[in-house]
Amino acid sequence: MTSSSHSSDSQRSGVASTQVSFVCQKCCQPLKLDQSFSSVDSQTLTDLTAPLIAGGGSSGKATPLLQSTDSSEPFDVNRDDGVARKVVAPRLSSHDSGQDFTLLGETASSRMESLSHRVKVASQLFDVMSGQSDIDHPLCEECTDSLLDQLDQQLKITEDECKHYRESLEKLTEAEGRGESNEDLEKELCKLEGEEGEMINELEGIEQERKDIQEEMKKQHNELEELKLEEERYWQEYNEYKRQLLEFQEEQRSVDNQLKYTQTQLERLNKTNVFNSTFHIWHNGHFGTINGFRLGRLPSVAVEWSEINAAWGQTVLLLHSLARKMNFTFKRYRLVPYGNHSHLESLTDKSKQLPLHGSGGFRFFWDTKFDQSMVAFLDCLQQLEEEVERGDSSFCLPYKMTNGKLEDTAAGQTYSIKIQFNSEEQWTKALKFMLTNLKWALAWVSSQFTK
Repeated sequence: MTSSSHSSDSQRSGVASTQVSFVCQKCCQPLKLDQSFSSVDSQTLTDLTAPLIAGGGSSGKATPLLQSTDSSEPFDVNRDDGVARKVVAPRLSSHDSGQDFTLLGETASSRMESLSHRVKVASQLFDVMSGQSDIDHPLCEECTDSLLDQLDQQLKITEDECKHYRESLEKLTEAEGRGESNEDLEKELCKLEGEEGEMINELEGIEQERKDIQEEMKKQHNELEELKLEEERYWQEYNEYKRQLLEFQEEQRSVDNQLKYTQTQLERLNKTNVFNSTFHIWHNGHFGTINGFRLGRLPSVAVEWSEINAAWGQTVLLLHSLARKMNFTFKRYRLVPYGNHSHLESLTDKSKQLPLHGSGGFRFFWDTKFDQSMVAFLDCLQQLEEEVERGDSSFCLPYKMTNGKLEDTAAGQTYSIKIQFNSEEQWTKALKFMLTNLKWALAWVSSQFTK
């Protein structure tokens, strides 16, 4: 039992006061005592402690269990009526008490006596309860409830044991009442011992079976570990093959896309007219053009001879390419495409060259080889026309060519391809008609020879 107290001097009245607090012996939490403890008198305390007085043995004397907290003032218990009585000695004066404080007036004395009485009563009650059991008092309400639950469990266990003992006692009593002999009991005991032996043997068999099962479980566990490792290796190989498959599929898709693109390009190229793409024949006002080079001259438009020579070079290359595509060989002349210095060779006179390029003016250009070269070129184009007409009677060029001249049947006009004794306008128009005939021949060859 633990208690604490302290005193303080009142600043107004100067009267000393004392506060006493009890704590739970189990959880050490402070306790608040019920107000009924202040009203317990000596008679009530004697009634409470009377049943707790133990006998004094053979002498018949009783020993009091309730003692005062002050060893100098014990309770006097009467042996005859069991009533505890206490003689309270007269209190000493304030000068003889030897205390550290001074009592002022009758009110302070009465308060201290009441407080001392309550503390003594509570202390003796807690001492009585602590002496009757192994549990120290005081206890709080929660600890008391927990203690009561434990005691209820112990009581239930004890009641169950008593019940088993009572049943065993009844069985023994019934056996004695039936008069069973020791021999029967010994036979039953032997039978029970035999059953016990059988059970022991069965238990040993079960134990051996358990060991076998443990060994089998260990074996199965090892196999399971091996299967796990094998499964892990399988998934690793599966993932590797899956990765390779994805790479191959990606590569296959790439190849398919390349193949589709190549096929598309091939189809586009098959449909593409190589001659039309390579040799673009068109017109620019009064001039016929091939790949952007103008062929001819006008008084108002002085085309450079370098451009005219380049145009003639492209024209010779086109006619030479068409003849090779048709596997046709010209008679009397051989075309020699050589850029802006292209020319023709006479097959009858190997030393004779007919240049298709010029470098001088127009009116005073007296070199007849250039005129002969242009007439020879027109003769080759006429030979190509005749070759096509032999294979396709429906083929016909828009302008008729004869002896170096081109005839416009719609207008009834004839234009010479020569420079001498010709005007620039007539010569330019003749060259434009010649390029038109060449474009028709190119279209027919492209339609007949697609590859």
